[in-house]
Amino acid sequence: MAGTILENMSTKKLVIVGVTLLLFQAIAFMVGGLIAPSPTIAVHYLASKCVDMVKHRQGAKWFMPWGPNQCDKIRTFDEAMAKKIEANNIVFAVHMPMPNKEMSPWFQYMRVILQFDIAFKVYNQTEDEVMVYFDAGLAYRDDKVSEWTEMARSVEKRKLNCNFIAAKTVENEGRYYECDLLPFMEVGSVAHKYYLLNIRLPVNERKKINVGIGEIKDIRLVGIHQNQGFTKIWLSMKTILTPSILIIMIWYWRRITLMSRPPVLLEKVILALGLSMTFINIPVEWLSFCLNWTWMPLFGEIRMSIFYSTLLSFWIIFCGEHLVDQTERNRFSVYWKQVGSIVFVSLCYFLLNMYKRGVQHTNPFYSIWVSDEGTKLSVAFIIVAGTCACLYFFYLCYMVFRVICNISGRMSPLDMSKANPHTHHEGPVFRIRFLMLATLICAAMTVIFFIVSQVYESQLYWSNHWLQVNTAFFTGIYGMWNLYVFAIMFLYAPLHHNTDQKERVASGF
Repeated sequence: MAGTILENMSTKKLVIVGVTLLLFQAIAFMVGGLIAPSPTIAVHYLASKCVDMVKHRQGAKWFMPWGPNQCDKIRTFDEAMAKKIEANNIVFAVHMPMPNKEMSPWFQYMRVILQFDIAFKVYNQTEDEVMVYFDAGLAYRDDKVSEWTEMARSVEKRKLNCNFIAAKTVENEGRYYECDLLPFMEVGSVAHKYYLLNIRLPVNERKKINVGIGEIKDIRLVGIHQNQGFTKIWLSMKTILTPSILIIMIWYWRRITLMSRPPVLLEKVILALGLSMTFINIPVEWLSFCLNWTWMPLFGEIRMSIFYSTLLSFWIIFCGEHLVDQTERNRFSVYWKQVGSIVFVSLCYFLLNMYKRGVQHTNPFYSIWVSDEGTKLSVAFIIVAGTCACLYFFYLCYMVFRVICNISGRMSPLDMSKANPHTHHEGPVFRIRFLMLATLICAAMTVIFFIVSQVYESQLYWSNHWLQVNTAFFTGIYGMWNLYVFAIMFLYAPLHHNTDQKERVASGF
């Protein structure tokens, strides 16, 4: 595009701009690698076994595992049998966080994973893929003396997969099964200081409820939440980058509107890219410190879906508008197949997350991973989405290759013409080549980030292997997106307000 800063700014100034952007990119990686802690932290809890001897209790009673009003507890189930305490009278209680600590809105969310300690008994073995039923309740309070307020209560079931690696003989009685982790609960905000979980395992032999689950010794839970230090770094980056992108976007569009012609397609798409980046940047998470917005994870998925679809569509149109042999330029209908496919996949991504997050907004004990159908659907989506992302990247490589070849082909006759020295055209051509390669690098990192983030979020539910992702990866990619959008809006802004429309349309760049 003629008349843009990319073509008309001096090479020296462009080098300064490029070096400055690379410096900020390095800072984004270093902030995550040297300053910010790990994105998440895991806290291990052992449930206390409280005794509730009231069979038909009116209203909910909350059992505290420790403190001045702690419940009557037993240490082992052998003690319960000696005291003739039935399984239906045992309540597993977990207080979060640990004693003398407090939860904080800095944690952003709270995810709980459950695991059973089950001892092998010859005459009470754990059946294969048996269903275990929970009667679970979650309560909260903001001081140590007030009553607990119920937040959620639900009866849920999970498939129990346990493996006993030793021989199932009398000699090996008392050894423990190796049981899979079970998704148990997820809360979208941490607005209160203290949380209390009460879990019952009701037994009904007539209805086959919790029959064949073996001899449970203990229940262990792992509470996972966002690291407070990481949240501070993340929100600080958002707070700084929001006005930066907003200012350059306003400046860019102002220069476009001062032109003597209407905006062309590429200029409109660049504006859409800036709007989607601003939508991602706005640090609405600050509001979670004063408002209990449990739908924040769902809102985050909506923002990411919009950004992904806009960014991927932009790259298609960006490359297409630079193909000098393309006869139908500045028409959105030319790209309807590619953009339609991107929007369709993004919509599927959004609907799946709406299904997962939407139900959890009202029932934090719900999980799409508890059923075979839900697990297969989620894993299949991760595989299909990753495959589509890779295919998209290969297609984008093909388009970038065509752009570079077309520009090189257009430049060759200029080199051979003595009347038109090639040095006048070589600068813009080289700059567009370099920008295309930078776009390709940004696209590759985005595809990698998408695949890794999907695996990182869901690995607890379908894999026993733990993928560790360095904080620098998150801050670096996030910084890269902002710097790329900033650079595109700056470089493709008109240099002169009175640039003629015909000159821009006739140009091959």
